[in-house]
Amino acid sequence: MADPSSYRPRPGDVPDSPGVYRFRDEHRRVIYVGKAKSLRQRLANYFQDLANLHPRTRTMVTTAASVEWTVVSTEVEALQLEYSWIKEYDPRFNVKYRDDKSYPYLAVTMSEQFPRVQVMRGHKKKGVRYFGPYAHAWAIRDTVDLLLRVFPVRTCSAGVFKNAARTGRPCLLGYIDKCSAPCVGRITPEDHRELAEEFCDFMAGRTGTYLRRLEKQMMEAAEEMEYERAARLRDDIGALKKAMEKNAVVLADATDADLIAVAEDELEAAVQIFHVRGGRVRGQRGWVTDKVEDVTTGALVEHALQQLYGEESGDAVPKEVLVPALPEPVEPVQEWLTGRRGVNVSLRIPQRGDKKALMETVQRNAQQSLALHKTRRASDLTTRSRALEEIAEALGLDSAPLRIECYDISHLQGDDVVASMVVFEDGLQRKGEYRRFQIKGFAGQDDVRSMHEVISRRFRRYLAEKERTGEWADGTGTGPVGGGTGIDGADTDGTLAGPEVITDSLKDDDGRPRKFAYPPQLVVVDGGQPQVAAAQRALDELGIDDIAVCGLAKRLEEVWVPGEDDPVVLPRTSEGLYLLQRVRDEAHRFAITYQRTKRAKRFRAGPLDDVPGLGETRKQALIKHFGSVKKLRSATIEQIQEVPGIGRKTAETIAVALAQAAPAAPAVNTATGEIIEDEEPGTTGSSSGEPVTAGVPDERRGQET
Repeated sequence: MADPSSYRPRPGDVPDSPGVYRFRDEHRRVIYVGKAKSLRQRLANYFQDLANLHPRTRTMVTTAASVEWTVVSTEVEALQLEYSWIKEYDPRFNVKYRDDKSYPYLAVTMSEQFPRVQVMRGHKKKGVRYFGPYAHAWAIRDTVDLLLRVFPVRTCSAGVFKNAARTGRPCLLGYIDKCSAPCVGRITPEDHRELAEEFCDFMAGRTGTYLRRLEKQMMEAAEEMEYERAARLRDDIGALKKAMEKNAVVLADATDADLIAVAEDELEAAVQIFHVRGGRVRGQRGWVTDKVEDVTTGALVEHALQQLYGEESGDAVPKEVLVPALPEPVEPVQEWLTGRRGVNVSLRIPQRGDKKALMETVQRNAQQSLALHKTRRASDLTTRSRALEEIAEALGLDSAPLRIECYDISHLQGDDVVASMVVFEDGLQRKGEYRRFQIKGFAGQDDVRSMHEVISRRFRRYLAEKERTGEWADGTGTGPVGGGTGIDGADTDGTLAGPEVITDSLKDDDGRPRKFAYPPQLVVVDGGQPQVAAAQRALDELGIDDIAVCGLAKRLEEVWVPGEDDPVVLPRTSEGLYLLQRVRDEAHRFAITYQRTKRAKRFRAGPLDDVPGLGETRKQALIKHFGSVKKLRSATIEQIQEVPGIGRKTAETIAVALAQAAPAAPAVNTATGEIIEDEEPGTTGSSSGEPVTAGVPDERRGQET
């Protein structure tokens, strides 16, 4: 625990102007970001008697080892910079609202030739119109199902759309008139886009126009005695009204506004947001946060506004934002919101009428959300704390292992051997710090040797980071350093494919999370005594003696520790054992996923993949021109040059590569047993549409580990 006086800046060094400040810990990680109208006055509040500080503020200043600041011109610039740094550094002590789920939106992909209506989650994409968020995805699907009677817009995926266009037959929705079937040319792209725009207008609240138009068409059809058409229009009107009833009118005059309410106690706060568009509640969402310091309700509102509108612009920011308390000062925040929207935004507290009544409803939702969260959190915190204490007691650790890393090896009969590393902090997953490895030190199946390689590579990187940042105890920076190369996508650029892994960056003294920079208190390996011994040997070879190691064997769920002939047996009802099982199973899942991805990529590979400089477009052009790799292999260089984009040098390279490559095993139609002579990997596949294999090992004959 650091003494704040050891890094307190001299009062004369801190400017009396607006700015943003950062507290860093001993590892140079940014742990808190704040803004101030006067940096000198704000920072002085942190360096008073510790007994006068809020408990969490006291924890922050004693965890920090340094403070730095950046001067800006205005308070609006300070607000923008604070938001950017919080998003960039993810400081642990800042107020960060946590969504309890990823809220779904109704999205219309207007950037496509044939716009598609679908459910979307996550980050918003350019060229897509969003409506919501909704509490449940089924609510979106119910609404869309009603509206497709009147606005038969495409809802199918790209694969289904292309398949229908190829076969000339629309999907079921096209046959029951819930899709205008642009895939088979029943409607022009222009007319379909107009239909999608009308759908968006209706969802945006402009409903009266379409209802009046349909009612007029219904009356005209009845007068002309076209009763079937009139009945269908009547049903369409009923569907639209039913969809509208799902969102009752709460505010008059087609009001567009967001209402934000906060419920709080000394430790936590919950925020509820109602999105009102066209006078109707179009979406609802909620967040919770830990109160890091003694912040006011206005400050909580300010952080909520930053998170809600920090990446929005235009109409996504409403004309009016109603809040329970105004930030102090309010002018920079209102100016920032106006800049995001492009026109003036009203930020105020409702005083009377319908808006105040609706705000009371939002406030009740916030209070209920906080009560529910505390009920869940209390149980969860108690359980996780007990689990960590049980693990520490069973393994003889000095303190609870707040950071646990688990490693697993995966392969299929010795092929595509990979490993995974998952991280749990305080009993919770830290998916942003997951890593995956390719085993490159040797070929074949050897789990013990693989485990030794992975642990060695991971902790060589840790030691290299310590040396790079000058964290060696003797200050000489002469600790052991290894190459650490060969980690798939991690040792080179830190980019790991897939939704569960983020990209880290390596820059000097920037406070961002560094790859492999932070040591765990406990290393868990998926396996028994041999794997544990290999992991401990790797740490011993690197001179690391302050990290505990254990293994969890699958057969009897026994916990093995280095140097012991007998396992540690935890009770089956133990929370500690349950946490270790969760960690082990997550490592196994992550490793299996990566191994399957590599295997699938290898199975799809063909002889053209080995031709240097030959991209996917030209490979497809070659296959389309010749029909198969077999026919391409028998072609002359002059014939290969006839393909657009293929010059003589490239043609010669292709011919040499195909001549050196061994012919692939024949493709087999698994339904009939027929050998298809003309197909090789890299071709367009079986023309019959039956399942085809091409010299590929059957998964059912092997076993993944």
